[in-house]
Amino acid sequence: MNDMNQFPVYIQQAWEKAGFGEPTAVQKEVFGSIGNHQDMIIESPTGTGKTLAYLLPALLNVSADVHNAQLVILAPTRELAMQIYEVCQQFTAGSGLTGASLIGGANLQRQLDKLKKKPQYIVGTPGRVREILQLKKLKMQDVKTIVVDEADSIVESGLKGEIEQIIKSTFKERQLMFVSATITNKAEEWAKSATQNAQVIRVKKDQLPESDVTHFYMVSEMRDKAEALRKIIKNISPLKAIVFVNGSTRLDEVAAKLEYRGASIGVLAGNSSKEERQKVMREFRSDKVPVLMTTDVAARGLDVSDVTHVIHYDQPEDDQIYVHRSGRTGRMGKSGAVISLVTKNEEFIVKKWAQKLNLHLEKKSIIAGEITNRGSIKSHSSTKDSHAKKHPAANRSVANHNKRSEKNDRNQRS
Repeated sequence: MNDMNQFPVYIQQAWEKAGFGEPTAVQKEVFGSIGNHQDMIIESPTGTGKTLAYLLPALLNVSADVHNAQLVILAPTRELAMQIYEVCQQFTAGSGLTGASLIGGANLQRQLDKLKKKPQYIVGTPGRVREILQLKKLKMQDVKTIVVDEADSIVESGLKGEIEQIIKSTFKERQLMFVSATITNKAEEWAKSATQNAQVIRVKKDQLPESDVTHFYMVSEMRDKAEALRKIIKNISPLKAIVFVNGSTRLDEVAAKLEYRGASIGVLAGNSSKEERQKVMREFRSDKVPVLMTTDVAARGLDVSDVTHVIHYDQPEDDQIYVHRSGRTGRMGKSGAVISLVTKNEEFIVKKWAQKLNLHLEKKSIIAGEITNRGSIKSHSSTKDSHAKKHPAANRSVANHNKRSEKNDRNQRS
């Protein structure tokens, strides 16, 4: 049976227009449960099509004849909420369904005016949705499904209270879906406490298309990292890179150094306005700027196709953050590269992780405009060794840089 035949024509047409073929592993598993209307906890790596996995089945329970919100999707950041809303618009074209985005930092009165038109689906950030509920401007009695996207980030961000208040405003018969690339034990316990006999769907790595991603690292003094990054930007082509820096204060410092050196970059910060974020993302997606610099919080859930490189300017604090970052390249079996910029003191962490993760790791340098090898650490897997001969791989380093500056990123959570 064709997985898409169970959806209405407008969804099938949007699917074909987007150029999609066979559903991904997570989509097949969720689509296979259509009709159960069961609570779900879904874990699947970044770039595997989670948004459509939950959205398309949820749309089956939304009727254009009911002039009230029936589907509510909650995301921890403005950028992710805006991306989800765009996908909703794309896949409801021709259906008669309308939606509204309720995102923190945007004009509240305009959002209230949109609600007067009785949209059938809502996409928003928890703080703003709760605020509008408290104003009694959003009716929830017809809500059939609530989706909590990036559930682990919701927990980390301290937004559980807002989510729980939103859930309490609906009838118990509604469906709850908690979704994330990685669900921590804490997030899963919370999700299970909120749901009833939830179906847990976990997509394993061996269910995913083989990734064609190379991983390597470069060593420099901390003060020379900006220059090392400038050389990478100058000498790698084609380049569509996302660069991760730890914290918004640190991000501002590094971006200023690169701009002074003439590098073409876009900056996505947690405290960026809605207009600034839209402009930066538009320029990055259209290849007007080849490099997007950001933080873990600001980039959570970021969905950009054809990213060629992920660069860890500062090292992620744990392996889960590394997974979130690096998963933005090499999506759906495409090729990509992950580069870690490390100091000598951080180099041992890269080696330790390479051994732990059974990776092939190469140390490289840029000399006279050319990227050259400087020794490597081979994985212990014969399968990965053979793959590494074709595609040098690498990766993972962790260090707690500028934890204080991460507090500033809370400005973008609403």
